[in-house]
Formats: sequence, C-alpha cells, structure tokens
Amino acid sequence: QVQLVESGGGLVQPGGSLRLSCAASGFTFSTYAMSWYRQAPGKERELVARITSTGATTNYADSVKGRFTISRDNGKKMVYLQMNSLKPEDTAVYYCRQATGYWGQGTQVTVSS
Repeated sequence: QVQLVESGGGLVQPGGSLRLSCAASGFTFSTYAMSWYRQAPGKERELVARITSTGATTNYADSVKGRFTISRDNGKKMVYLQMNSLKPEDTAVYYCRQATGYWGQGTQVTVSS
C-alpha cells in the first residue's frame, strides 16, 4: 500500500531554516509527480511546491518563491522541502502528496520567537 511519511518539522525562529523529508513506499516513486502542501489553523490546505517525476520541473506558490526549494531523490524514494528565511506565516502542518491523491500524515512547522 502507498505510504508517505513526513519528518523534519519543528519549532524555528523567524529567519531560520528547516528541511522537511517525505519517505515514499508502495508505488513506483520515479513515475509520479510529488507535492508539498500546508494547512494553517483555520485556513484551507494550500499547495506549496510541486516537482515532476524526473525533477526537471518545479513550481512554487508565490508566497514561498525564492525561499523554499523542492527536490527529490528517486533512488531513495524521497522528496524534500528546504525552507529558508522562514516567517511566522509559514506556520502550518506540512503534507506530502503523491500525484494521484495519497497524503502523508503531516509534520508541524512552527515559526516563532
């Protein structure tokens, strides 16, 4: 069965960095686009970044462009989200999503001084 397991969240001060990881299993990872979404309290879940199956193309929400980088390692079946210059408004639960709609359980990111 498809499994997506996120890790790497935590508490960080404004301006800091975190790297989220998503470990995938149960499907042919290298053939699917992958995405990171986030959901802040009281808000709808939103797309943060997306990467194609080969990693050749990436897309970002305007709010994170220039600060976040999505990447993947098809050999390790991993997708990553490097988050730099974090802001309090980046506080949310971050989810990994496979292109056909499978979700991970999420990892909490809190940006606060």
